[in-house]
Amino acid sequence: MLPSIDLIKLMWLQSFTILPLILFLFFLYKWLHTQSTPKKILPPSPTRMPVIGNLHQLGTHPHRGLQSLSDQYGELMLIHLGSAPTLIVSSAKAAHEIMKTHDIAFSNRPITKTGNKLLYNGKDVAGAQYGEYWRQMKSICVLQLLSNTRVRSFRSVREEEIALMVEKIEESSSSVVNLSEMFITLTNKVICRVAFGRTYSGNEGGVNFKELLKEFLKLLGNFRVGDFVPWLAWINWLDGSDAEVDKVAKEFDHFLEQVVKEHEDGRGKSRKGGEGEKDESVKNLVDVLLDVQKEMTAGFTIERDSIKAIIVDIFSAGTDTTSTVLEWAMAELLRHPTVMNELQKEVRRITGEKLYVNEDDLEQMKYLKAVIKETLRLHPPIPLLVPRQSREETKINGYDIPAGIGVIINAWAIHTDPASWDEPEKFNPERFLNSPTDFRGQDFKLIPFGAGRRICPGITFAIANNELVLANLMHKFDWMLPGGANSDSLDMSECIGLTKHRKIPLLAVPTPVIGGS
Repeated sequence: MLPSIDLIKLMWLQSFTILPLILFLFFLYKWLHTQSTPKKILPPSPTRMPVIGNLHQLGTHPHRGLQSLSDQYGELMLIHLGSAPTLIVSSAKAAHEIMKTHDIAFSNRPITKTGNKLLYNGKDVAGAQYGEYWRQMKSICVLQLLSNTRVRSFRSVREEEIALMVEKIEESSSSVVNLSEMFITLTNKVICRVAFGRTYSGNEGGVNFKELLKEFLKLLGNFRVGDFVPWLAWINWLDGSDAEVDKVAKEFDHFLEQVVKEHEDGRGKSRKGGEGEKDESVKNLVDVLLDVQKEMTAGFTIERDSIKAIIVDIFSAGTDTTSTVLEWAMAELLRHPTVMNELQKEVRRITGEKLYVNEDDLEQMKYLKAVIKETLRLHPPIPLLVPRQSREETKINGYDIPAGIGVIINAWAIHTDPASWDEPEKFNPERFLNSPTDFRGQDFKLIPFGAGRRICPGITFAIANNELVLANLMHKFDWMLPGGANSDSLDMSECIGLTKHRKIPLLAVPTPVIGGS
């Protein structure tokens, strides 16, 4: 039965009566909701472009590009890397807030497709998400792999490989040597012996490990569109970079699988032959990890991929970064002959008639330590550190920092901040001679290894290598630029990837010191 005309009119009138009430209740709700959730106060941001965000403003040297932006927008700045909002931290004070005051809130790592493929889906230590797995793996690294005792146990490896490098330089005395290449070779050999108990050179088992590691590190530091703009990830498939990442990840995994299996088989033969386990003081890191795997109790186990992922961390953090620091240290010494002369006098005075500097001598070398600190200040090997990600919403300096955003700490900008350093662009080791400032995570104006829970656990290992190499080069040789070039002419251009390398390899001419060899 259809409604009557009178009923329709009544319904029409009622709707006009109720509508204002509905609108009133709607706007009352919106007003109350707005009052209860005040507008977020985000850090200042530069204007961004569609799709790419602020990527175009980073330039060819992102640490410098971000510093320029921070000069305009402040020590805490929010930018967009493609579609990813990212907090940029550019002062020691702000870094203290992120890495100490609110350390737990910023202890995650951003997840990228490239990182997952190369680092076993975050099963390593550097890239793992904050949580129980990360805590267990970090504990293994700190207590079992990179403790002071373990680092000291590899003393003979460092000293032997440095002696071999020095002998090679002596063979080409008064000729030009490529120090950049020598440092890469040295650090690769040291890490191989420490991790695997042997070096890998040439094509062994169908793999050229040195070239494979070089390709791995290049891909880990490469810019890939899909990691910043997910809906453009098809470009990585189209340009072949997806296939390249897959290929290198597969080859590296195959190599590491062979290494682990060799060590398992060796342990089995040792037990069968009645020789027992290796002496704890000379165990390489794969052996240590296999021991830990065997000894783990119920509740937490180390998978095979976890062992391989930790080894990847050790190589990626221990080869490229160490050789880079040595490269920049020698470059600065060649540019500053008076500093080099002062360092040589200290090293030769303490070492005396010894053939080589050994690790017992290093503790007395205060100027050497100052040179290393100043190199790390001006040339942090990873100038933007390893990115973090916020785990929860946090308030810093009056700004609301959302959960789930990336965090980049510009260590280079902090290390060259006039608010913290006199003449920040000048290479001046003397600034550290009477200063308690150190790089172990307590002084936030000097953070080449990071700070807080995610600080690099390999500081002791890295510094032991850097100091010993540099001391021996100063003890054994006098150095000059090829062709007697003026020190001011040395090209100090940077090349950015995972680490901040010299753009041009460092070439120098050594002259053996009479009586020093």
